[in-house]
Amino acid sequence: MPESITPVQPSMRTMRIGVDIGGTKTEAVAIDGDNHVLHTLRRPTGHGNRELLRTLFDVIGELRSAGDLAGYSVASVGIGIPGTVDTFSGHVSNAVNVGVASLELGTLAHRELGLEVHVENDVNAAALGAHHLLSEGQEFRQKSSAYLNLGTGLAAGFVSNGALVRGASGAAGEIGHLPMGLHAGRCPCGQTGCLEMLASGSGIARQWEGEGPWPAVSLFEQALTGHPQARAIQDRFFQATATAIRVLGLTYDPSTVYVGGGLNALGQPLLSGIRQELARTDAQSPFLAGLALGQRVRLVPPGLPIGAVGAAIPAAA
Repeated sequence: MPESITPVQPSMRTMRIGVDIGGTKTEAVAIDGDNHVLHTLRRPTGHGNRELLRTLFDVIGELRSAGDLAGYSVASVGIGIPGTVDTFSGHVSNAVNVGVASLELGTLAHRELGLEVHVENDVNAAALGAHHLLSEGQEFRQKSSAYLNLGTGLAAGFVSNGALVRGASGAAGEIGHLPMGLHAGRCPCGQTGCLEMLASGSGIARQWEGEGPWPAVSLFEQALTGHPQARAIQDRFFQATATAIRVLGLTYDPSTVYVGGGLNALGQPLLSGIRQELARTDAQSPFLAGLALGQRVRLVPPGLPIGAVGAAIPAAA
């Protein structure tokens, strides 16, 4: 008789969890080894250390118990959060949008979850997520891309050969605080004329009080009708945004500049305005025209969980 053979039980599949903590919502995703999204959910963000941790652990627990993730084990957890992040220790400071002055987020999350935990600045996480979700093919993913976040503020992230470029102190990409002589007033950072004062949601809100809850939407609507003040504010917005893209183009020379953040919901009018402003300056400079930066700009599709996916990716490194 042939010897009996004990069947080998298939190993449990693994997933990585990424959590993007924002000022109003927290988004969590589970991704597989190829960075494909398996499951996603969004919940309101609790502010302050205690409530933020409660939100984090609740969404992770809810995600892990999702029926379509049965049979998966969790390899790691990545967290993207606003503020200054020490990626080595997981310490977060000055995350004012979520009410956190100082929090040992990585240590506390590891202690609670018993898993490998990685903490990343939210814009850097979004840059990595956009690079991996929107790049076309493995060869392209190995190239460089920049991410411009047009939200409440303005900041950028840069990915080279699939890895984030953080700089010596983690400040790489804080281009919103470049004073460009744009007559934009005094910035909360202490300087005058910073890009963020014009090319951001808060910059628009400082200049425009339109109807409805979203000043940027009202501004674009009124500019379309020819409202003089709206047109002037919109022109300054596009000038500052195009300047930010030129800074990224001339500093990093990325293959693609992805534009995301809350203002990307403005859609085609936003992309067209940026490209028109870049074309205007290209017409004055053969050097800039040769770079064709306008052709490199792409909008991140609204709703794509680039922040949560990007937070999960470094956790596997």
